[in-house]
Amino acid sequence: MINSTMQDDFPLTITSILEHGTRVFGRSEVITWNGDGTSRRETYAEVGVNAKRLASALTTLGVEAGDRVATLCWNHQEHLEAYYAVPCMGAVLHTLNLRLPAAQLEHIINHAEDKVVIVDASLLPLLAPIASALKSVEAYVLIGSGDTSVLGDVPVHSYADLIASGSPEFVWPELDERSPASMCYTSGTTGDPKGVVYSHRSTYLHALATLATNVTGGTEADRVLVIVPMFHVNAWGIPFSSFLSGSTQLMPGPFLMPDKLVDFVEAEKATLLSAVPTIWAGILQLGEKRDIDLSSVRMGTSGGAAIPRSLLEAMQARHGVRIIQGWGMTETSPVGGMAHPPLEVERGTPEEFDWRLKAGRLVAGVQMRIVDDEGVEQPWDGESVGEIEVRGPWITGAYHLDSAPEKFHDGWLRTGDIGAIDDRGYFSISDRSKDVIKSGGEWISSVELENLLAGAPSVLEAAVIGIPDEKWTERPLACVVLKGDTTPEQLAEYMQGKVASWQIPENWSFVSEVPKTSVGKFDKKVLRARYAAGELDVTRTR
Repeated sequence: MINSTMQDDFPLTITSILEHGTRVFGRSEVITWNGDGTSRRETYAEVGVNAKRLASALTTLGVEAGDRVATLCWNHQEHLEAYYAVPCMGAVLHTLNLRLPAAQLEHIINHAEDKVVIVDASLLPLLAPIASALKSVEAYVLIGSGDTSVLGDVPVHSYADLIASGSPEFVWPELDERSPASMCYTSGTTGDPKGVVYSHRSTYLHALATLATNVTGGTEADRVLVIVPMFHVNAWGIPFSSFLSGSTQLMPGPFLMPDKLVDFVEAEKATLLSAVPTIWAGILQLGEKRDIDLSSVRMGTSGGAAIPRSLLEAMQARHGVRIIQGWGMTETSPVGGMAHPPLEVERGTPEEFDWRLKAGRLVAGVQMRIVDDEGVEQPWDGESVGEIEVRGPWITGAYHLDSAPEKFHDGWLRTGDIGAIDDRGYFSISDRSKDVIKSGGEWISSVELENLLAGAPSVLEAAVIGIPDEKWTERPLACVVLKGDTTPEQLAEYMQGKVASWQIPENWSFVSEVPKTSVGKFDKKVLRARYAAGELDVTRTR
């Protein structure tokens, strides 16, 4: 027998990521935007020292291995320091979604049993109505200054003071790569949010995978604007992949308005932008009002929801920004696929945009199958439709303290996405299982209708839901936000020839805005409730 001489047991930990970034790319920076044309700058080497100081200070507060330390913060330097300090000391980083309603925030903190909460002073009002109901919190760490009386009698410590008092010589403990490193809760659109726990190993492997050229291809030359919130699936892994590649990280703080983001891009010459479609749409609209310079951007990525073709085309034609759509979810860490077109397809052609509208092409490490209603696996022919199931080294196999057996199938995660995959690993999503419209025994993709309507000159955004119909069981209702004058009949005419005529909605409602979840997705649950309550003014065209 031949024995391996490789160090197969070398631990894949976040500590290894931190040490690589601070030693090899110690001069790379994290730059936090102040929103007024100025910024704060810190090198990766300094991040490493502050992470040790923070870990040392948290130890004095009683934080031990396995304890949950929550963050309720914007994207900034201090949040990045916590990203490394907490998991590297053996505790578990729990990022809190600052856009959740108070009741869900309370549920998540109690469910995770957070011991310490690191909070931005500007976000103290979010804790005020729930502080007295938080059962496990023993201390708060405050970034900035503010009225902490809303937190009751629980001790409050200054982040700056803890950093000053902590030891820069703190020794990182040896960790099992399979031990928990961080956790994030789903957005809870169909019930209580569920906790997904990421291991050191899964985080390391996910970070490596996202650096492949068929994902983002990040390098030391990149200046990555981290628009996606750090509370949302670890900011798509960017804080970790950047330490492996040396990419400078640009943190916008609370300044997420399109004008502030563009100012940041122009000032710091950002090369890679990652955001949800609503952010991209806002930047495009800003470009219609003033001159904007996005010439430094080599690539944009979009995820969280399907991006309309019209938005992809306009961003490239007007501003030279080539956006690649990605697919993932909280349970997949999140990256599972990226829609880079095949090599032989010419850039800028209509065919290339067709490929970029795919949900993605499988990232190495992720396995996928399509399963019909009877649980039968479907062929990779690009046409056979079913629920997408995935598995892989950074894909969860269970939820924290929630069994949820309906979400798992023979070791595979049931995503709830309905779609198809072709023989080259490109997959398309026609809808969420809960959003697909079943009309007369046929399926109508609400996503396809939404993307089509988004391209109409008079439409700002549109969401489509299924509503009861005596004849057809369900029919689509288009909820449209207008930016110009039009009628339902004109929109229906616009859709003619672009989809089958029987799929075109005859039910229309013009709304002031489409409700969105905490991570920017259309919240169709709210629209369905409003329709059921008679709160939507619906016009029928036939």
